[in-house]
Amino acid sequence: MDAPLFIGNQDLAAAGGAVFERRDPVSGAIATRAAAACAADAAAAVDAASAAFGAWSQMGPNARRALLLKGADSIEQRSPDFIASMMTETGATAAWGAFNVRLGAAMLREAAAMTTQVTGEVIPSDQAGCLAFSVREPVGVVLGIAPWNAPVILGARAIALPLACGNTVVLKASELCPGTHYLLGAAMRDAGFPAGVVNVISNASSDAALIVESLIANPKVRRISFTGSTRVGRIVAQIAAKHLKPVLLELGGKAPMIVLDDANLEEAVRAAAFGAFMNQGQICMSTERLIVHEKLADAFLRRLAEKAASLRCGNPRTDGTEVGSLIGREAAERVDELLQDAVSKGARVVTGGSREATVMRPTILDGVRSDMKIYHEESFGPVVSVIRATSDEEAIRIANDTQYGLAASVFSQNLARALAIARRVQSGMCHINGATVHDEAQMPFGGSKDSGYGRFGGRAGIDEFTELRWITINTLSVHYPI
Repeated sequence: MDAPLFIGNQDLAAAGGAVFERRDPVSGAIATRAAAACAADAAAAVDAASAAFGAWSQMGPNARRALLLKGADSIEQRSPDFIASMMTETGATAAWGAFNVRLGAAMLREAAAMTTQVTGEVIPSDQAGCLAFSVREPVGVVLGIAPWNAPVILGARAIALPLACGNTVVLKASELCPGTHYLLGAAMRDAGFPAGVVNVISNASSDAALIVESLIANPKVRRISFTGSTRVGRIVAQIAAKHLKPVLLELGGKAPMIVLDDANLEEAVRAAAFGAFMNQGQICMSTERLIVHEKLADAFLRRLAEKAASLRCGNPRTDGTEVGSLIGREAAERVDELLQDAVSKGARVVTGGSREATVMRPTILDGVRSDMKIYHEESFGPVVSVIRATSDEEAIRIANDTQYGLAASVFSQNLARALAIARRVQSGMCHINGATVHDEAQMPFGGSKDSGYGRFGGRAGIDEFTELRWITINTLSVHYPI
């Protein structure tokens, strides 16, 4: 497919006609020919968003709500296009593409519900006759930088709540799925969004640093949201800090799932397999570490290995495929390197460990220790490490022994015990008797430590994309000391 720039509701070629190609990670065929934006194109997108801001920010909340609801419908109507694009650009399965469409549409519907929740409060003043109150107001142009691994969900998230709050948006598409992100802009145009309210630009990988810096530095851009790796998130945060602009970061993870000795084995195994292997482990919340009480470990590992071995792997276009392709050969080779390092230091491959090109079998490693790279580094592949614990205290220590702090989960039939542990795990989100992979549009989604800061979703997200202002009205004559 072709993916032009989407600026002011128009499909445009990049200045000079530059393009780049995204290839299918499975077949190697060209998946997308996309416009390769330059700094002038980035500026044009921001200008279009800025020009649209006045009318959009003054539009009544119910009018914005109606358009966001139409936008959700439009995404769902284009479901076959989104799924096909995700399969060819990212190697995703049809099931993951369909889930992306459903939750992406839900992001817009939840944002629609928030248009009337951008509120303030009256604050008592010590000054007689002074009415003091706070209001939340839109900030202007919001830059959203979205990744490839859940492109419809995270692309929609980057635009939904900013729009609900009265901002306009420039979405910088991932170089690995420019066609999928372009479709979001086209869906908003189909829904009737005014020109310039949503803009989508794509760029070649070699130009990424230039484009991101020019967008953040643009004085008309007032907020930035970024979802991606911790390494790139640091760069984005540093550039934003240089220009004194707030940034919302949702970064990498190394999610622990703690399985206590009284856990329901069947439920824990199902959650672990889903959390570790859904979308080939390429989810920020993916279960990377299984911290299992030693009394339960052998039985748990045996059942999980059976489950992992039963998953159907292969070409994502084949009906029934449950584990598709990694994003590319480089990603697959990096996972291989982590596995080889662990095995060379004493870890045992319980199942999996092999791959064909970019399709890797679901893999379980037992006996993982802290001197292995995979103990600390995010694999972003269908690999999960098993670490045995002798007590609740040791399980908590291991769970927190990481630079990351995004998602976690605890399995126990003693809810008081599980809650006590969940409260001590250092993560932005923790699920009791549920998988680490869990997202809902209305929830305050985000992490701690090197997993970022700020929250997407619901009322918490409103704070990220509005400016809090204090306003007073004096109804009596004011006495001044001079």
